[in-house]
Amino acid sequence: MKKSVSFLFAFCTLLMTAAQFTPNYDEHKVPDFQLPDPLTTFRGEKITSSKKWIEKRRPELLKFFGNQVYGQVPDKLDSISFALIEQHGVALNGGAIRKQVEVTLSNNKKHLRFHMLIYLPKDIPKAPLFLGYNFHGNHTITADPKVIITKAWNINNDELGITENIATESSRGKLANRWALEKIIKSGFGLATIFYGEIDPDKNDFTDGIHSLFYTNDQARPDSDQWGSIAAWAFGLSRAMDYLVEDPQIGKVLVFGHSRLGKAALWAGATDDRFAAVISNNSGCGGAALSKRKYGETIGRINDFFPHWFCDNFKAFNENEEALPVDQHELLALIAPRPLYVASAVEDKWSDPTGEFLGAYYATPVYNLFGKEGITSKNSPEINKPIQHTVSYHLREGGHDVTAYDWEQYVRWAKKFLN
Repeated sequence: MKKSVSFLFAFCTLLMTAAQFTPNYDEHKVPDFQLPDPLTTFRGEKITSSKKWIEKRRPELLKFFGNQVYGQVPDKLDSISFALIEQHGVALNGGAIRKQVEVTLSNNKKHLRFHMLIYLPKDIPKAPLFLGYNFHGNHTITADPKVIITKAWNINNDELGITENIATESSRGKLANRWALEKIIKSGFGLATIFYGEIDPDKNDFTDGIHSLFYTNDQARPDSDQWGSIAAWAFGLSRAMDYLVEDPQIGKVLVFGHSRLGKAALWAGATDDRFAAVISNNSGCGGAALSKRKYGETIGRINDFFPHWFCDNFKAFNENEEALPVDQHELLALIAPRPLYVASAVEDKWSDPTGEFLGAYYATPVYNLFGKEGITSKNSPEINKPIQHTVSYHLREGGHDVTAYDWEQYVRWAKKFLN
């Protein structure tokens, strides 16, 4: 594992060895379960056309995930504004244009600001672009000395030199291996990234992020059906999209996310159809993996250790997955007919690679309604043998990370299906 391993992986490793919880990694111990049919409504009506999916099934699934899993955004913003605070036309040794945009969200006379770093290939009009969060600051994804260092609360990380929850110059470029920035630019794509902690710091405290802009009276945390951090991060991606769709140098936008930010990318893709495609990298429980398998991380475990990620209503299904009338394949289906890529790593058992693959497989019938090809076999592909259709999947070597191999597949797939 590279030295740039994220806090998430280190923390999950600790969880997996905790005496009070032993995750199931034995396929023989996966319980028998009844997977809900994405093409049957809650009232038992069969969905036989894309029109009926759009008019009947999709709205009720979207409402359920919003009310019971991720939480609803309580209101609309009063205003949003953008400021191009830095631009350079010969970045990355002359191969790219760099932009740094400050986004200001305003509501109830309160404000939240975040910064988006954008690189675009030179001389390519309307370049398609990957948008994704980073874990420790925009300055960590590149050694570019002009990238602004975040001032937001940050998870401490000794390997990155982050102490007292403040990022410094010592962490510049330390996570560049996760972004394949040079390859992305040379392939004709742009990249936009945001430090997720500027939207909502990743801790069980709802006073210091986007949530507080929407509180009424003496409210101190979201109501039981209102947004947790994952929905807040998804909301932030959509607010970034508000800028990107107006930038004349930018074309179609693919939303990307790894791990918890893969969960956020999926929910953003489900709730905002302006995203032309969605990529989930090792998103696991609450992301692409089927919850009812109870393999690796479970709903109870994720809600116990990260109680701020989902809405409080989701806790009713802690170690009670059989009572859940939906599963994550139906979240993936909400992205149809737009291209979807789910990726796993063979050593990342905590995220349940088989469950992630089956999520994509069982979402495929919805894509078929639109005449799109997905995953046609229930048998997971061999390691490093990608399936690339409108619904795509690969299982690579290694563990919980984003690698050059992952980006190679995403770029190749995007060139083919982002038309």
